[in-house]
This record gives sequence, C-alpha cells and structure tokens, in this order.
Amino acid sequence: MASHHLSRAAYERLKEEHYDLTTRGRIEVANKIEAARLLGDLSENGDYHAAKDEQGHMEGRIRQLEHLIENAEIIEAGAEGEVAPGTVVTIMYEGDQESDAEVYLLGHPEETPPAGAGIMSLKSPLGTALVGKQVGEWVSYEANGRPLKVKVLKVEPA
Repeated sequence: MASHHLSRAAYERLKEEHYDLTTRGRIEVANKIEAARLLGDLSENGDYHAAKDEQGHMEGRIRQLEHLIENAEIIEAGAEGEVAPGTVVTIMYEGDQESDAEVYLLGHPEETPPAGAGIMSLKSPLGTALVGKQVGEWVSYEANGRPLKVKVLKVEPA
C-alpha cells in the first residue's frame, strides 16, 4: 500500500540520492574510517568516531529513502484550478487581507517547494480540507479544536 504521495520529480530525486549514497557515499565513508584507523588508538580517535557517526547517519538516510521509494505513489496533477496533491495553493485566512496570503505546496515533506512557498502535508487538517477545492472557494476545517476558514486564491501546478 502506497503511503507516500510524491511528484515524479521528487521520486526521481530520491532515487538518485539513494543511488549516490549506496555507491559513492558508502565508499567515501569507508575510506574515511580506514584512514582514521591508521591514526592509531580508536578509543581516543576523534576522526574515527566522526566517520562512524557519519556512516550511521548515512545508513539511516538510506533506510529512510528505501522506505519512501518502496511505498511511494506518484501523484499526477488534478484538473486546472483545482487543489490536488502536488499543486501550489495560495490561501488567505478569514479576516485577513489578500496581502497576508500564504503559499504552500500541497505534498510530502520530501518535495521541493517553489521559492517563498512552504509545504503543507496532505494529512494535515487544512491539507485534507483543501483537496478538490476550486479557486474562490472558502474552506472550513478544524485545527486544535478550533474552527478556521481559508479562501483559495490561486492554484498552480508545482
């Protein structure tokens, strides 16, 4: 079951990062560990411990990437002007001015939003409420037990 909705671009970028870390990255870290071993006593060798820490972080990222890639669902753009996963949406809260509008890419945290935009999770209360809405519509949702309303000002493909 796909649990991570990703754009094609994000999916390809994650696959490239995984390949890079499992090839070049592992070789570089192994070389750093070997060079640090040659410096002597490992118990007091800062270079060795730093290289081992780097290796641990890298292996964690590799596992994370494998999970994302294995459980990814590639999302396609929705109808023009409709909020869908992978779209950039401009919203304003009820009572605010259009100059206070906020811009979000609706998608996974691994997506790369355009400059000036944040990322809004599809699983967030607002993200869930926005999907399928059109430009000009008011959207009601609840966050932290508080009812809120936003207006969809603009929807663009990412």
